[in-house]
Formats: sequence, C-alpha cells, structure tokens
Amino acid sequence: MERRRVPDRVFGAGEEPDPRFSLANERTFLSWIRTALALMAAGVAIEAVELDVEPHLRLASAVVLVLAGISSSLLAWFGWAGSERAMRAGEPLPSSAFKPALAVAVALAGVLLGLGALVS
Repeated sequence: MERRRVPDRVFGAGEEPDPRFSLANERTFLSWIRTALALMAAGVAIEAVELDVEPHLRLASAVVLVLAGISSSLLAWFGWAGSERAMRAGEPLPSSAFKPALAVAVALAGVLLGLGALVS
C-alpha cells in the first residue's frame, strides 16, 4: 500500500525523481528556513539590545530584517515546491527573483543602521 504524500499539488503529478535530488531540494529548503530564522532573530536583537543608534532608524532596520525573514520562510516553501514539481515533470528548475531582493533588504537594513549610528 502506497502512502499518500502531501501536498498533492507537488507529489500528485509526474514521476518520482532520483531521491538524491529530492533530498538536496529539501536541504536547500531547510537552509532557507535557517536563513529566515537568522534574519528574524537579527531584527529582534537590533531592537532588544540598546544600540546607540537613532531609534526610528533602528526600528526601521529591525522591521526590514523581520519582514525579510518572514518572506524568506514563505518563499522557501514555494521554492521547494516549484523545484520538486519541475523535477517530477522533467523540466528545468525554476529561477527566483527573491535572492537579489533579499540582498537588497539586508543591505538596506545595514544602511539604516549605519545612518542611525551617524545621526545619533
């Protein structure tokens, strides 16, 4: 008896790929989840620690990091599902415009903190 796997939208079509590829896809998903957790923790830490940074810019930087972390966790799921579906269908893996956006968000948080340190 074959066990039902969810989500059916991912596992319900195509052929089973080489397990090594599925496991690599899962490791990538988990690394994005770790990145999301680190971004959210950094945002919380920036607000929790009394940095000598202008408060509004410190808060803006923290919010940018927490939002980037939330986005990372959501997009990790969609990236995993898209890659798994593509492998099952024998199609090229999808690309993501999220990686440059994440780099911009982290850079923006750094700029906000830098400016906050200069004006305080």
